[in-house]
Amino acid sequence: MAREMMYGDAIAAAIIEEMQRDPSVVFYGQNMAMTERDPMLKRFGRERVRIAPISETAEIGIGIGAALTGLRPIVELWMSEFMLVAFDQVINEAPRFRYMSGGQVSVPVVLKAGYGFCAGWAGQHSNCIYHTMMGIPGLKVVVPSTPADAKGLMAAAIRDDNPVVYLHPYMLTLDKGEVPDGEYLVPLGVADIKRPGKDVTIVAVGWMVTKALAAAERLSGEGVSVEVVDPRTLAPLDVKTIVESVRRTGRAVLVDQAPRHSSAAAVIAGEIAEHAFGSLKAPVRMVTALDTPIPYSEPLENFVVPNEEKIVQAVRSVMAHEAVAA
Repeated sequence: MAREMMYGDAIAAAIIEEMQRDPSVVFYGQNMAMTERDPMLKRFGRERVRIAPISETAEIGIGIGAALTGLRPIVELWMSEFMLVAFDQVINEAPRFRYMSGGQVSVPVVLKAGYGFCAGWAGQHSNCIYHTMMGIPGLKVVVPSTPADAKGLMAAAIRDDNPVVYLHPYMLTLDKGEVPDGEYLVPLGVADIKRPGKDVTIVAVGWMVTKALAAAERLSGEGVSVEVVDPRTLAPLDVKTIVESVRRTGRAVLVDQAPRHSSAAAVIAGEIAEHAFGSLKAPVRMVTALDTPIPYSEPLENFVVPNEEKIVQAVRSVMAHEAVAA
C-alpha cells in the first residue's frame, strides 16, 4: 500500500521506522529535542534523540566516533553549507577509516542536510556543494527528488556501512507524492527513469527533476519525446543507466541547480563524452545555474537558476541540430 505524503514527512517516516527496527540508530542535531514535548524525544528518549551544540565540527566528529563504536548515527545539519566548517572530517576522515583499517572498521553515519534554498535566502543558504563530495572515495552522496525516493534512500543510507551524505532539496520539502507504507528501500547507486522517451535524454538532479518533467510534458505537445533520468545517487553514480539512455535517444540535456563549473552535470557530461560519444546526434547541452553567487533579489535569483523555459530551449536546440546538420 502507498499513501500521499509530503517530501519532508517521508524522510521523517524513514528515520522513525529505522529507529524502531534497529536500536543502534540514533538521531541528533541542532534545534532537536529542545523540550519534553518533542515527538521524537517522547518516542525514543534522550539516549537516542539529542540536541547538539551549534558546532558542526563537534556534531560530525561525534557522529563519526559513535559510528566507529557500532552505532548508526543520523546527524541533522540543516544546511549543507554548514558542513563546510567541518569538511576535514567529512572528506578526509569518515570516508578513509574503512580503507585504512583494511575493512576492520566501518563508519555507518548519515550526514543529513538541505541544500539549494532558492527562496530569498541568498548567497550562503541557496548553494549546491555536492560536487565537492561526489568524487571522494568511500563517501556516498544521495539526492532524492520525490517523496518515495526520499524515504527509500534514507532507509538505505541508514543501513549502509559507509558514511552517506544525504542531501534533500529544500524547495521540495512540501511537495507531495505517493510513498509506500512500511519497509521501503531504494538501493544506493541506481538511477531511475522518471519518464521514458525516445528523442532526447534529460538527466536532472534533485529539484531540477521536477522542472525537467514539466518541460518534458510541455515538449510532448510539440511532438518531442523526452526521457527524464534521475541519478538519485551522485556517488556512486549510475553511469550505465545514463549512458544507455543517451545511446537510445542520441541527444542529452543535463540539468543541474549548481553552477556550471562546479556541477554534477559537468561530471555526467564527461561520462557521456567517453562512453556514448558515437551515439550523439548533437552536442551535449548543460542547463545549470550561472557561475555567480545566488542573489537575494527574486528576479535576479530566477535569472541565475535553471527553470522550465531554459530546459525547453535547450531541448529544442539539440533537436534542431540534427535538422541543420542534415
